[in-house]
Amino acid sequence: MRIGELAERAGTTTRTLRYYESLGLLPARRTGNGYRSYDEDDLRLLQQIRTLRDFGFELEETRPFVECLRSGHPAGDSCPASLEVYRRKLAELDECIGRLSAIRERVGTQLDQAERARARLEAAATAPEGAPEPRCELTPPGP
Repeated sequence: MRIGELAERAGTTTRTLRYYESLGLLPARRTGNGYRSYDEDDLRLLQQIRTLRDFGFELEETRPFVECLRSGHPAGDSCPASLEVYRRKLAELDECIGRLSAIRERVGTQLDQAERARARLEAAATAPEGAPEPRCELTPPGP
Protein backbone atom coordinates (compact mmCIF):
# COMPACT_ATOMS: atom_id res chain seq x y z
CA MET A 1 0.00 0.00 0.00
CA ARG A 2 1.07 3.59 -0.49
CA ILE A 3 1.68 6.15 2.23
CA GLY A 4 -1.79 7.76 2.04
CA GLU A 5 -3.57 4.45 2.48
CA LEU A 6 -1.30 3.44 5.36
CA ALA A 7 -1.87 6.79 7.07
CA GLU A 8 -5.63 6.44 6.71
CA ARG A 9 -5.70 2.85 7.97
CA ALA A 10 -3.41 3.70 10.89
CA GLY A 11 -5.42 6.80 11.80
CA THR A 12 -2.52 9.19 11.37
CA THR A 13 -1.07 11.55 8.77
CA THR A 14 1.45 11.09 5.99
CA ARG A 15 3.57 13.73 7.71
CA THR A 16 3.73 11.57 10.85
CA LEU A 17 4.70 8.54 8.78
CA ARG A 18 7.52 10.48 7.11
CA TYR A 19 8.69 11.61 10.55
CA TYR A 20 8.70 8.02 11.84
CA GLU A 21 10.63 7.06 8.73
CA SER A 22 13.23 9.77 9.43
CA LEU A 23 13.65 8.37 12.96
CA GLY A 24 14.08 4.85 11.65
CA LEU A 25 10.87 3.59 13.27
CA LEU A 26 9.17 2.89 9.95
CA PRO A 27 10.99 1.22 7.06
CA ALA A 28 11.60 3.28 3.94
CA ARG A 29 10.90 0.88 1.10
CA ARG A 30 10.40 2.36 -2.37
CA THR A 31 8.83 0.97 -5.50
CA GLY A 32 10.49 1.23 -8.90
CA ASN A 33 8.76 4.54 -9.57
CA GLY A 34 9.93 6.00 -6.23
CA TYR A 35 6.69 5.71 -4.24
CA ARG A 36 6.88 4.55 -0.65
CA SER A 37 5.53 1.04 -0.22
CA TYR A 38 4.09 -0.49 2.96
CA ASP A 39 2.47 -3.75 4.01
CA GLU A 40 0.34 -5.17 6.85
CA ASP A 41 3.42 -5.57 9.07
CA ASP A 42 3.98 -1.83 8.83
CA LEU A 43 0.38 -1.23 9.84
CA ARG A 44 0.81 -3.53 12.84
CA LEU A 45 3.98 -1.66 13.76
CA LEU A 46 2.14 1.67 13.63
CA GLN A 47 -0.70 0.28 15.74
CA GLN A 48 1.87 -0.80 18.35
CA ILE A 49 3.41 2.68 18.37
CA ARG A 50 0.00 4.31 18.68
CA THR A 51 -1.04 2.06 21.57
CA LEU A 52 2.17 2.82 23.44
CA ARG A 53 1.80 6.55 22.77
CA ASP A 54 -1.78 6.37 24.11
CA PHE A 55 -0.31 4.80 27.28
CA GLY A 56 1.99 7.81 27.65
CA PHE A 57 5.19 6.35 26.23
CA GLU A 58 7.58 8.78 24.56
CA LEU A 59 8.21 8.09 20.90
CA GLU A 60 11.77 6.92 21.52
CA GLU A 61 10.49 4.48 24.17
CA THR A 62 8.57 2.67 21.42
CA ARG A 63 11.78 1.72 19.59
CA PRO A 64 12.38 -1.62 21.41
CA PHE A 65 8.80 -2.68 20.61
CA VAL A 66 9.25 -1.76 16.95
CA GLU A 67 12.54 -3.67 16.80
CA CYS A 68 10.90 -6.66 18.48
CA LEU A 69 8.15 -6.73 15.83
CA ARG A 70 10.69 -6.31 13.04
CA SER A 71 12.71 -9.25 14.32
CA GLY A 72 9.70 -11.48 13.73
CA HIS A 73 8.02 -11.65 17.13
CA PRO A 74 4.23 -11.68 16.84
CA ALA A 75 3.95 -9.15 19.68
CA GLY A 76 6.24 -6.17 20.11
CA ASP A 77 6.35 -6.58 23.85
CA SER A 78 7.78 -10.09 24.03
CA CYS A 79 11.47 -9.12 23.80
CA PRO A 80 13.69 -8.39 26.83
CA ALA A 81 14.26 -4.77 25.79
CA SER A 82 10.51 -4.18 25.55
CA LEU A 83 9.94 -5.73 28.95
CA GLU A 84 12.59 -3.43 30.41
CA VAL A 85 10.81 -0.39 28.97
CA TYR A 86 7.58 -1.62 30.59
CA ARG A 87 9.39 -1.97 33.93
CA ARG A 88 10.82 1.56 33.71
CA LYS A 89 7.43 2.98 32.74
CA LEU A 90 5.73 1.22 35.66
CA ALA A 91 8.32 2.60 38.09
CA GLU A 92 7.80 6.06 36.61
CA LEU A 93 4.02 5.72 36.96
CA ASP A 94 4.33 4.47 40.55
CA GLU A 95 6.45 7.50 41.41
CA CYS A 96 3.94 9.82 39.77
CA ILE A 97 1.04 8.15 41.59
CA GLY A 98 2.92 8.58 44.89
CA ARG A 99 3.44 12.30 44.25
CA LEU A 100 -0.19 12.75 43.23
CA SER A 101 -1.41 10.86 46.31
CA ALA A 102 0.64 13.14 48.57
CA ILE A 103 -0.73 16.23 46.81
CA ARG A 104 -4.26 14.85 47.05
CA GLU A 105 -3.85 14.35 50.78
CA ARG A 106 -2.61 17.93 51.23
CA VAL A 107 -5.49 19.34 49.17
CA GLY A 108 -7.95 17.24 51.18
CA THR A 109 -6.50 18.63 54.43
CA GLN A 110 -6.78 22.18 53.11
CA LEU A 111 -10.38 21.55 52.08
CA ASP A 112 -11.25 20.19 55.53
CA GLN A 113 -9.70 23.24 57.19
CA ALA A 114 -11.50 25.61 54.82
CA GLU A 115 -14.85 23.91 55.42
CA ARG A 116 -14.40 24.09 59.21
CA ALA A 117 -13.45 27.77 58.97
CA ARG A 118 -16.49 28.48 56.84
CA ALA A 119 -18.75 26.66 59.29
CA ARG A 120 -17.31 28.76 62.15
CA LEU A 121 -17.91 31.96 60.16
CA GLU A 122 -21.48 30.96 59.47
CA ALA A 123 -22.00 30.08 63.14
CA ALA A 124 -20.51 33.42 64.19
CA ALA A 125 -22.81 35.27 61.84
CA THR A 126 -25.80 33.80 63.63
CA ALA A 127 -24.24 34.04 67.13
CA PRO A 128 -25.75 36.43 69.65
CA GLU A 129 -24.24 39.89 70.04
CA GLY A 130 -21.16 40.04 72.24
CA ALA A 131 -19.92 36.55 71.26
CA PRO A 132 -16.18 36.39 70.46
CA GLU A 133 -15.11 36.86 66.84
CA PRO A 134 -14.09 33.71 64.98
CA ARG A 135 -10.33 33.28 64.51
CA CYS A 136 -8.72 32.24 61.22
CA GLU A 137 -6.71 29.01 61.61
CA LEU A 138 -3.90 30.44 59.52
CA THR A 139 -3.16 33.32 61.91
CA PRO A 140 -1.62 32.85 65.38
CA PRO A 141 -3.85 33.43 68.40
CA GLY A 142 -3.88 36.97 69.74
CA PRO A 143 -3.15 38.10 73.36
